[in-house]
Amino acid sequence: MTRHSLSTSVVRSALLLAAATGCLDAQGSAGKTAPPSTLAADVAQAEAALKRGDRAIALSTASRVTGSFGRIERPSAADHLAAGRAFVILGLGDATAVRRALAEFDAARTADPANVEAELRAGDLFLDKYNAPEARASFESVLKTQPGNARAVLGLARVQDFEGKGDAMATVRRSLAADPRLTDALVLLARLHLEAEQYDSASVNARRAIATDSSSIAAWALLGATAWVIGDSATFARARAAAVVLQPRPADFLVELADAAVRQRRYTDAVRFANEAVTFDSQSVRALGVLGTNQLRIGRIAQGQVALDRAFRLDPFNLWHKNTLDLLDKMRTFQTIDRGRFQLVAPPEEAELLALYAMPLLELAYDSLSARYGYSPPTPVRLEFYRQHADFSVRTVGLAGLGALGVSFGSLLAMDTPSARERGTFNWGSTAWHELTHAFTLGASDHRVPRWLSEGMSVLEERRAGRGWGADASLSFIAALGAGRLRPMSQLNDGFLRPRFPQETEFSYYQASMFCEMVEATKGASALRAMLVAYRDGLDTQGVFKRVLGLLPEQVDTGFDAWMRAKFATPLQSVTARDSAAPSGPFLNAMQAGVAMLARAQKDSARVTFERARRMFPDYGGDDGPSWFLALIERDAGNVAGALDYLSQVTARDETAWDANMLEADLRERSGDTAGAIAAIERLLWIYPYDPALHRRLAVLAAKGNDHVRTVRERRAVLAVDPADPLDGRYELARALAASGDTRAARRELLQVLEQAPSFEKAQILLLELRGRNP
Repeated sequence: MTRHSLSTSVVRSALLLAAATGCLDAQGSAGKTAPPSTLAADVAQAEAALKRGDRAIALSTASRVTGSFGRIERPSAADHLAAGRAFVILGLGDATAVRRALAEFDAARTADPANVEAELRAGDLFLDKYNAPEARASFESVLKTQPGNARAVLGLARVQDFEGKGDAMATVRRSLAADPRLTDALVLLARLHLEAEQYDSASVNARRAIATDSSSIAAWALLGATAWVIGDSATFARARAAAVVLQPRPADFLVELADAAVRQRRYTDAVRFANEAVTFDSQSVRALGVLGTNQLRIGRIAQGQVALDRAFRLDPFNLWHKNTLDLLDKMRTFQTIDRGRFQLVAPPEEAELLALYAMPLLELAYDSLSARYGYSPPTPVRLEFYRQHADFSVRTVGLAGLGALGVSFGSLLAMDTPSARERGTFNWGSTAWHELTHAFTLGASDHRVPRWLSEGMSVLEERRAGRGWGADASLSFIAALGAGRLRPMSQLNDGFLRPRFPQETEFSYYQASMFCEMVEATKGASALRAMLVAYRDGLDTQGVFKRVLGLLPEQVDTGFDAWMRAKFATPLQSVTARDSAAPSGPFLNAMQAGVAMLARAQKDSARVTFERARRMFPDYGGDDGPSWFLALIERDAGNVAGALDYLSQVTARDETAWDANMLEADLRERSGDTAGAIAAIERLLWIYPYDPALHRRLAVLAAKGNDHVRTVRERRAVLAVDPADPLDGRYELARALAASGDTRAARRELLQVLEQAPSFEKAQILLLELRGRNP
């Protein structure tokens, strides 16, 4: 089943459509009589009923308003506005009512150009229906005539938060500067602080919102959600009791709580709260959406699809729900490979190939991480692969465009296949290890670990797991460190949630991993595990720092900055930031000079210059760094050993170094270092596993060393990547199986070959040889 989305670019000419269908005449009026004076009061009653949770009363009252409106001979701007508000209430599951609401808001503004309320309402409706560009246009239109309109500025803040662009927190503060008592702005500010795990600020602003309007369910919900997150049961109980007075069936309170649980990565709790919200209001699109999305995240696929189907029928404008339902339809064609502790779900064209490598890696990671953290996530762990990054993005957040490579919801992991990315830009092995680590850090902390620490520990575990895996210091990172552009550790979550510049999220991952290294170096290997336990015990970050590190947050900030500057003291002297952004300085000058010398065939001078650059930044392993160019110079000079020394410096620090690993494999094989060549090819397969020639080459090398397990795996891989000659591929697999002692499996492969090609002589001969062996 494919769902066709309703266009979110709802045209303002809907008013003309209404005229064409007899709802209005071309001037926006429609016949007969009815006193207009009660419309605004009646629609206010409908909105109040909806706020209380009395949906049936709200709908019947709104219907009465629209009926009365239809009998007004010449509606005023106030009448159009009231009708628009009524059609908003009637818009649940009714796209026509949504369009009528926009038409009436437009008609109100046409009748009275000074009526900014209609434009504000239109902006809110556009954003509620996921059309951020039109919402922004509405709010900006208001600001052209009323530059200080607090509600319009708040609308822009909501658009920024919706799109994940701009500084929503700064914008909402502008709104509050214009109107310090704007309750909805205080609510949004509390929510933004809660998302950033700044719980004290979230609570303060929720209380400010309640002080300005104690009837705001959203304000009580934010206070309750913050209290729940930090374990303040007394405040939580008081907030819920207040919400129940305002809404006896407190669906809105519960769905806000579910949303907060999602932000804290507590997906099972989110399902519980959203499910309770749905029992109170079975037509709450938001509750059904949170319920279904998070059921999918914890592996309850069938239940999640049911909930999202219900939500989509009620609100066909919701692009998140539509995209996710379409993806679930596509996933019906995926292949599931179940190996007990792990389930791999992938497109059928790639499932067998990926399972050959991912399953042993995941088993190794699970055992290693269980020992390190004293915790084992629930099994089976489900790993989903997506060939199109847009599909992975939809699976994660409901929309295409997510920049991440993988995601962990605990025992459910999702990531791109290697084919979803350009070769040389993605290491799928380190990504799988990274995401599985999250299952351990989330579970060991009862899903209370902040994002920055969980990400830092995952990157650190990548570096432990594989040669060259995990992030390393880039030129841009060193420049940012030197220029003071990195956030202090106590504010690092904002680097993930609200980056100030394009590379800040990338820097935050690496910075967090460096903090984890520092903790282990200064407090011992058990300190990170102790931090997870402290979060599980309900401590906030300040409490965790004090218990485990014996430091206040400001002391951690100061100490970490000093540690980083000491660790990178050498490159900091040679890498600076031009205009606090682009890297510059002696290191880059030396690299540019060396490249110019190579272009002029001045290899001896280039060697000296690149060596000088390498001393300036010894740990730089990029393919634009000195070690790579020195390796090429030594290779061309016939100095294989020297070239390999430099190549090792590249491949040990760059997990996607395709060319460097390929050259290393060639040189090591040429020099008789079979084990070294095998190791280099293995690293290549974690970058891009789709080259049959590479698998055949590895199979031959493994066979030379009697590595039967690797030989069999590689012969299976050749078949999995669709070789040009599948019969010969099966024959070679049979040979490998026979050499490993698995005579029964070898015979089975040969019989399949001979079924398709009875005269395949090599297969006949090998089958005869195997008849004399024991099975």
